[in-house]
Amino acid sequence: MALNLRNFRLVGFDGAAESLFINDDGLVASGPIAGADVIDCGGSWLSPGWCDLHVHVWHGGTDISVRPQEAGRATGVTAMADAGSAGEAAFHGLREYVIEPGQETIRAFLNIGSIGLVACNRVSELIAPDCSIDVDRTIAVAEANRDVICGIKVRASGVITRGWGISPAKIAKRVAEILDLPLMVHVGEPDPLIDEVLEILTPGDIVTHCFNGKKAGSIGDTPKVFALARRLADEGVRMDIGHGQASFSFDMARRAIADGLRPFSISTDLHLRNIAGPVHDMATTMSKLLAVGLPFEEVIACVTERPRPILGLDGTGGLTPGARADLTLFDLVDHREIATDSLGATLEIDRFFEPRMTIIGASALPAARRVP
Repeated sequence: MALNLRNFRLVGFDGAAESLFINDDGLVASGPIAGADVIDCGGSWLSPGWCDLHVHVWHGGTDISVRPQEAGRATGVTAMADAGSAGEAAFHGLREYVIEPGQETIRAFLNIGSIGLVACNRVSELIAPDCSIDVDRTIAVAEANRDVICGIKVRASGVITRGWGISPAKIAKRVAEILDLPLMVHVGEPDPLIDEVLEILTPGDIVTHCFNGKKAGSIGDTPKVFALARRLADEGVRMDIGHGQASFSFDMARRAIADGLRPFSISTDLHLRNIAGPVHDMATTMSKLLAVGLPFEEVIACVTERPRPILGLDGTGGLTPGARADLTLFDLVDHREIATDSLGATLEIDRFFEPRMTIIGASALPAARRVP
């Protein structure tokens, strides 16, 4: 059914509007539509649909993935990228059973490890140098699925590489270069050291878990490493939050932001082992970044105009007649709650993002934060 939206405040868009009209085909109209369902937004904020650049939604294909709807519209997210749940061996299943039927826009970073995260961390996707990576098959799968694959993913930390060091990241980078796709690299425990990983990246690549706080695996390890990370960010390497079960530190985030290194994107790394805490959802993660010093407008940019183009979506032009409606309605409310980072540190937060509704096409559905 066609929609007429009124009584909202815009954030994150090019242009201005007092009302928004959506045809029953889901496209933005230039004027009021007779017989449309009128939605009074109650003065809430209206932004481009929130985009989560790092989730795990290959439910049934890995032992950690949630269902897409648990990461999506019900919590204010209209677009997401599965970050390496599938490698080349099972990507066809992720596409058929998750990406294609999804209500939300779902894209994927293809894991350089052929088996992906089928038994995450119990059986590393990089367990054996002689058989874990099949470059030819990975390239073939990426070429055949360019409409939904938005990059290559590698987990470059010691618990995954098991002594293989920087080699998987270098192979993944070369594959990404061949395909002309960005590389998303998970950083964490050595080996390799984080500066080894940073040194192979180029503009457009993504460092996920950028504020992890792990010793010998953090951008805050030394002033030299931090300076390298900041220089690369200034040159266009994208720093992504990727909160996760073990990869976000309040202290590291606060120090980095205060010292001028701000994230490119805010993502959750949502999966079965963190959905009940400490991550919960996108709105809670956004609230944490607001609490450690990221300004409101930049928090919104980190989940809209910056990550959305990586998934092939418009970043800020969603008010243009003819555009497909893709919106999140939310409030920023005064509310005190103790939040926890991935290291167990706590922080009393007094302002929270509270999603109220998502609009995809001509479908408007209620949304809410997943309250602990």
